[in-house]
Amino acid sequence: MNRAFGDHIKVEAVNNVAVVTIDKPPHNHVSVDLMRDLADALDAIDSEVSLRCSVLQAEGKNFCAGADLVRSEVAGGLGAVNPLYDQAVRLFSAKKPIVAAVQGAAIGAGLGLAVMADFRIASPDARFAANFVKLGFHPGFGLTHTLPRLIGPTKAELMCLTGRRVKAEDGLAWGLVDEIVPPEDLRAAALKLATEIAENAPLAIVATRKTMRGDLATAVRAQTDKEAAEQGWLRDTEDYKEGVRSVSERRVGNFIGR
Repeated sequence: MNRAFGDHIKVEAVNNVAVVTIDKPPHNHVSVDLMRDLADALDAIDSEVSLRCSVLQAEGKNFCAGADLVRSEVAGGLGAVNPLYDQAVRLFSAKKPIVAAVQGAAIGAGLGLAVMADFRIASPDARFAANFVKLGFHPGFGLTHTLPRLIGPTKAELMCLTGRRVKAEDGLAWGLVDEIVPPEDLRAAALKLATEIAENAPLAIVATRKTMRGDLATAVRAQTDKEAAEQGWLRDTEDYKEGVRSVSERRVGNFIGR
């Protein structure tokens, strides 16, 4: 399989591994269309018997800097029924393992995308943040379920309530990152792990992953419904408007609680 899905998702087969590239540099901001195209790509990979594992990588300085809330349609589309999260649930429904290669920022929805993968290989400059509260907003992309599941409830709450950026080395200690490699080795290291997985029996890989992940997609669906409901009313607050301004201006927000 060597094909494109939409304008910004490319898939290349390397033996039994599908290398999926998000090509929307420099920040690879999410949109409904981008997530739909990525979900379509993972669906297509699931249907290819010869492909047993995927690498998820991105062009540019950042893996994914989340939503562009100033210019993106996502800013006006975070209602109780959220098409972005519909596509996110589709990502969690993918059947085959995913290894993410993370450089630069994985922030907001970008963090959600990194956590969606089974494993994360990071370069030393990688940084992870659930910065929603800095926007006067509520976490989304299922992070209130997936992040505690990965790093434990206390550290997940710490990330979500402070909005702090977690460096790759701290992420490694927390279990957020599985391996740190030099930037020039990032893609090769992710492909190496994916190849190690893909060397095994394909039916057994899918069955084992299904058992170990359990009803993750169903849980993410339920959690994104809750997240979107909270986001819906917060989006109408003065604090949210100030949060978007302050983050775009790189300053601390002047929040007033309404």
